Amino acid sequence: MIRTVATKPFDDQKPGTSGLRKKVPHFAQENYAENFLQAIFDATERPAGSAIVIGGDGRFLNATVIRKAIRMAAANGVAKVIVGQNGLLSTPAASNLIRQRKAAGGIVLSASHNPGGPDGDFGIKYNIANGGPAPEGVTDAIYRRTREIADYRIWNGEAPDLSVVGTSRLGDMDVEIVDPVVDYAALMETLFDFARIREAIAGGLTLRFDAMHAVTGPYAREILERRLGAPQGTVLNGVPSEDFGGGHPDPNVVWAAPLVDLMMGPTAPDFGAASDGDGDRNMILGRGIVVTPSDSLAVLAANAHLAPGYAKGIAGIARSMPTSGAADRVAKARGVGIYETPTGWKFFGNLLDAGKVTICGEESAGTGSDHVREKDGLWAVLLWLNILAVRGQSVADIVAAHWAEFGRNYYQRHDYEEVDKPAAEELMNSLRGRLASMAGQRFGTLVVSEADDFSYKDPVDGSVSTGQGVRIVFSGGSRIVFRLSGTGTVGATLRVYLERFEPDPARHALPVEEALKELVDTADAIGEIRARTGRAEPDVRT
Repeated sequence: MIRTVATKPFDDQKPGTSGLRKKVPHFAQENYAENFLQAIFDATERPAGSAIVIGGDGRFLNATVIRKAIRMAAANGVAKVIVGQNGLLSTPAASNLIRQRKAAGGIVLSASHNPGGPDGDFGIKYNIANGGPAPEGVTDAIYRRTREIADYRIWNGEAPDLSVVGTSRLGDMDVEIVDPVVDYAALMETLFDFARIREAIAGGLTLRFDAMHAVTGPYAREILERRLGAPQGTVLNGVPSEDFGGGHPDPNVVWAAPLVDLMMGPTAPDFGAASDGDGDRNMILGRGIVVTPSDSLAVLAANAHLAPGYAKGIAGIARSMPTSGAADRVAKARGVGIYETPTGWKFFGNLLDAGKVTICGEESAGTGSDHVREKDGLWAVLLWLNILAVRGQSVADIVAAHWAEFGRNYYQRHDYEEVDKPAAEELMNSLRGRLASMAGQRFGTLVVSEADDFSYKDPVDGSVSTGQGVRIVFSGGSRIVFRLSGTGTVGATLRVYLERFEPDPARHALPVEEALKELVDTADAIGEIRARTGRAEPDVRT
């Protein structure tokens, strides 16, 4: 029943920041997905008798590739696979299942916040036994295997019906189809004061959650509406669809504009939130305010002790390098460690496993804690609700009080999408070539104090990652960061991060565009963005 199929390597299967991502037609090529899956089975370790978890965000091609993955697992000696019903598992729920079931790892099918559908994006990534994304050593081994692969192995029969919860056999392998929500919801009940949140909602706290036609719809309906008592209809766009309702499941002010308009309007509820395609990102809003991901991380870290799961305090905070320094001041005030890592949740895994940090975050709308080894959109929503229930203040008042205590980091990210890749790479190379002479240069009122290409030495295992983004820091703490994203599928995405620290509460209400205008002009002058890319404006500001 095991069929060996001859194949040839593809030359473009190097995983990026979050696995292998390509357009659906590219992934649908004959043997393309099979090659990458076989490389995962060949290059990763699985103790005898161990299980792997398989699931995805429900986008177009998800169920097809999951059935292939199940059949290939059976042909590659896997003892058991645990699969989300209908192929659905949010990325944090998959991480939780890996950890709870002590699985050897997991295959997560998602292109995260990227659009879906027949012409959209698709992705596969591998998570290791701690539940987190595979580190570079593992992804490098998978890539090496893709370059030399000559055949793959697949079970010759059909995979079990993904819609039926229960256990069946495929050859010598158990296939367990599980409810994708139950274990995750139970975990959330151990971390947060559901009774207090229920009481606040019954007492008048109003909220809306936009699932963006993506995987978190069933999770949010179970937790927010059923367990916490929010009225039916609190969860918007709650039915997952293969093309995300024709939308773009990225929780930001551009793609979640209807929610933003609601929260800025006269009938706004007290709290609003959204999550992305696979449920690992979040957007947080209050009446009249959009909370930046960097500020959200800092507020959550400062108030985590209000939730039962973190009542004893936090061990430390980790943030990705481009994320603002707002969390750094919380760490200093609380007397806990702060760690600055490259972009990519995989860099937080060692810190979490070693107990050095409890809460982690990225400016790209990802926050999480040591409960799993992935960022977790609904976790952030529930911690915010717990904080609102205990403090009895509005989102805007909580943020204003935070700025008054710690200072405000004005912050924006500018994305230039689908830029000509050689032009984008030449822009970065030009910046790197000028770093050594940049200190001391003046741009308007800004004077460069230091400039470097960020590198990171892991304090746990000593591994080193270089070339992680160009940082230009100015006297007074303002900074500009340039880096190319590893999550796109076409051309290159140039990301420019702009940050200005303002300690004076009297200047905390400036429009962000006004506060950052000089930095925006300086970024174009230093990076030569317009000249090298032809772009006068970014595609997205977040």
